[in-house]
Amino acid sequence: MLAVLGFATLGSFMLLVMRKHLSAFTAIMLTPIAAALIAGKGAKLGDMIMNGLDTVAPTAALLLFAVLYFGLMMEVKLFEPVCQVIVRASKGDPVRITVGTAVLALLVALDGDGTTSYMIICSAFLPIYRRLGMNPLIVAAIAAMSLGTISGTTPWGGAATRGISVLHLNATDYFVHMIGPMALTSLAIIAVAYWLGLRERHKIDPEALAAYKLEIASGEAFEPVKPDWRMWFNAALTLLLMVLLILEVADLLVLFMVAFVIALLVNIRSISDQQDLIKRQAANAVPVMILVLAAGVFTGIMTDSGMIKAMADAALAVVPDSMGNLIPLFTAILALPLGFFMSNDGYWFGVVPVLAESAAHYGIDANQIARAGAIGQILHMMGPTSAPLWVLLGLVKAELGDFQKHALRWGIPVSLAYIAFAVITGAVTVT
Repeated sequence: MLAVLGFATLGSFMLLVMRKHLSAFTAIMLTPIAAALIAGKGAKLGDMIMNGLDTVAPTAALLLFAVLYFGLMMEVKLFEPVCQVIVRASKGDPVRITVGTAVLALLVALDGDGTTSYMIICSAFLPIYRRLGMNPLIVAAIAAMSLGTISGTTPWGGAATRGISVLHLNATDYFVHMIGPMALTSLAIIAVAYWLGLRERHKIDPEALAAYKLEIASGEAFEPVKPDWRMWFNAALTLLLMVLLILEVADLLVLFMVAFVIALLVNIRSISDQQDLIKRQAANAVPVMILVLAAGVFTGIMTDSGMIKAMADAALAVVPDSMGNLIPLFTAILALPLGFFMSNDGYWFGVVPVLAESAAHYGIDANQIARAGAIGQILHMMGPTSAPLWVLLGLVKAELGDFQKHALRWGIPVSLAYIAFAVITGAVTVT
């Protein structure tokens, strides 16, 4: 009963959002609440919601200050020189631009922080896409796939760290076998970017493209940027922030709060101007926060009601005992839909241990379950419970349904390719 209700809840949410019958904010709250009432768990609804909010409240606060910080950096044009270098290197060619998007996205994803990665990628490329009339959803799709592949696989990324800790694994044993599949999947993302660039090249008016290439060659495409001491200070502060994030010197929320206050005082001295900046950036920050909190409601109800565990058990039950050796492969396939709809905490701490325990009965190492589970991170980055996704949607100014229609078209094939690469290289064995 709970499993059926859980699958129905997920399907209803997707249908309501993608058909635009409800906004993501209302659908992500109403569907699990309705499911809990149908399951007879209305009396515990308040506790389940609060448990979910407790898990996402720090993330919501982190995203608030991350959006404020990078919003300020964009306003003071910190990333403008980077954009100009990329534009010159691309020579206005949409194919080079999309491939450059993929390469940069894969590189910045190494820091493991989704919000930071999306901010950097969008700061560098969105102005270029808008100038040429290219589809900004391409940036979003490539960024999400890249983050899911790199950050979702590396031991210092949030997802794999959960798997390594909950299954008590050695990080080296887990990761060394994933380097090959991760590299091959990265090449697949670059290939997708190349294909999308070819499509955009044919859509753009040839005369407009030729004119833009002439502007780039002559230098007329850019407004002169004269670095002053504030720009150098902002660059140093941002670099220091990235280093501290990677070294985990302090909690991410603390680092972004302190960095934002320092940047605000250095760049904007007037109190009224500081207040105006916060009001402007609130238009981007507040929608992100309320959607993250709504996702916490979704996660809390689905997890505490037992629907998530029931769904995993039901899916695992279809594997006959004679095919127990296929559990790693089945885990990788199951990771795609569950990763899409579930929070990483709920998935890695609730579902993966169940799968690992089942696999252990067939002599399958827990490392394989962790590797298989990480493959679902590509679709997780496109799902409603991925907190950085809401930042990404705010940056590209896209609705969740529109993004998912575009991104899943490429994210699902890339995820299936990732599974195939993992099987071929032996990271996920099928014997």
